[in-house]
Amino acid sequence: MDEIESKNMMEWTRLLSDKRFGMEEYSDRKHERTDFQRDYDRLVFSSPFRRLQNKTQVFPLPGHIFVHNRLTHSLEVSCVGRSLGNNVSKGLIRKYPDGSPNLSEIGAIVSAACLAHDMGNPPFGHSGERAISAFFDEGGEGEKWKNDVQKEGGRWSDFVHFEGNANALRLLTHQFLGRRKGGFALTYSTLASIIKYPYSSNLSGKKGKFGFFQTEEESYLRIAKELGICCNPSEPEKFARYPLVFLVEAADDICYQIMDIEDACKLHIITYAEAIDLLIDFFEGEKREHILRIMKMVDDKNEQLAYLRSSIIGLLVDECSRVFLENEETILNGTFGSPLIGQISDPARSAYANCSKMACDKIYRAKDVVDVELAGHHIFSRLINIFTDALMHQGQPYSKLLLQRIPEQYDTNVTSTYGKIQCVLDFISGMTDVYALDLYRKVTGMGLPAV
Repeated sequence: MDEIESKNMMEWTRLLSDKRFGMEEYSDRKHERTDFQRDYDRLVFSSPFRRLQNKTQVFPLPGHIFVHNRLTHSLEVSCVGRSLGNNVSKGLIRKYPDGSPNLSEIGAIVSAACLAHDMGNPPFGHSGERAISAFFDEGGEGEKWKNDVQKEGGRWSDFVHFEGNANALRLLTHQFLGRRKGGFALTYSTLASIIKYPYSSNLSGKKGKFGFFQTEEESYLRIAKELGICCNPSEPEKFARYPLVFLVEAADDICYQIMDIEDACKLHIITYAEAIDLLIDFFEGEKREHILRIMKMVDDKNEQLAYLRSSIIGLLVDECSRVFLENEETILNGTFGSPLIGQISDPARSAYANCSKMACDKIYRAKDVVDVELAGHHIFSRLINIFTDALMHQGQPYSKLLLQRIPEQYDTNVTSTYGKIQCVLDFISGMTDVYALDLYRKVTGMGLPAV
């Protein structure tokens, strides 16, 4: 970490860079679209982004009732992120009329980063991350490879605390076999905007959160150096957060918390009355009465809930934008440590806390949600074990058959134990829920092709 900027203030003129990771020599080419807008389009048309439509957000993938999957969640987060970025952009342009020409592009940068923020998440929602970590944790089956990884100088904590955020950086920057240098070759600013935890897994602490695997540490150092990201003043061995990360995080916080309440209502996990009571408390006084009057204009309960939800999102966008602009100096010097949503004004802050409590007490403990976690744990354990064993013993006939299922972009010839495990995790984390379940059934003999 000796390359961390020693100065204590980041600068917008360096932070907003349209240089492309891995394709720096092409950074001066001009297009009708800005490079940040091209990032957005490049992500939308990518296969990993499309696969998000078959990855669980919180609830099992829908049958006759629509609930959010990773794709719809990411699109909504991107819309909210664009609004947050545009608000902040306008405020900064007023403050710095002669500042960086890319200040006007903050909305485009944040919206692109929001599209990508969950692309590294494995199947079965956050339970997929926990299942991978549990497999390698103390007492897990995966512990049999721990000594080999550490003897080779590999970072075992990358697996024990498997993190979708770090996996997103790998997916976006790593040159997989047959692919171009720089991965997606996104702009440095878009890449920096997705890293919520700008430090390695050996600094993750009890929460187990981190921003890059051992294999991508050098890549993040390049990004940080290019953008002038400074060190964290209270923990100098870590980086400070890139400022736009706060906006991406806020967009995610706004969407998942509010949309989970709406989905839970549609699935009858909570009642319509409970949902309305939770959500109307974001407002008080005249504004509250106005919203209630508008809701009474329609009889459809889904429409009433949708209107209330949209009003809350608008309120939270304005509140989080205000918090960012008011704390710009501490964000730029790395001393601002709270999520923006944690600093909003009452009554919205209290209402948001009540939504979080309801989600923990009733939504995330719902039977269907728990069942996904249980299934995901079992499926991941078997797949990781089977395919990693195959990579460790490639000469065996059954291993050869299994390795035919791994796409060519993943390097099955890697020699290190760390690399073999990471190859398997690259393969598995990119799967959809349906594909993971289907592959599990086939390799365990529970399902066979039609004869």
